[in-house]
Amino acid sequence: MKRAIQLTHSDQGWHYQMKPYQHALKEQGITQSMSRKGNCYDNAVMENFFGIMKSEFLYLNEFESVDHFKQELARYMDYYNSQAYQVKIKRHEPVQYRAHAQQVA
Repeated sequence: MKRAIQLTHSDQGWHYQMKPYQHALKEQGITQSMSRKGNCYDNAVMENFFGIMKSEFLYLNEFESVDHFKQELARYMDYYNSQAYQVKIKRHEPVQYRAHAQQVA
């Protein structure tokens, strides 16, 4: 399994813009992603994904530990990115859709 990129996404809240917060993320190897100022639409994709993830994964499972959660989350992310049929890509699996898009390009 590939090593996951650690990413945190937030709005433009003042606490997310503080240098100590940004430094703490960097020390942990976490990349910060932040919505653009005055534009709520770039956050919509993340909000949609987290809604799906919570309903398909988080609320349906119980986890024995943080490590167990991380392991299961990595499994879910692999499933979501490679096997889950998605309406926005004409009900193809993401792997099929990307392969088709590369052939057309």
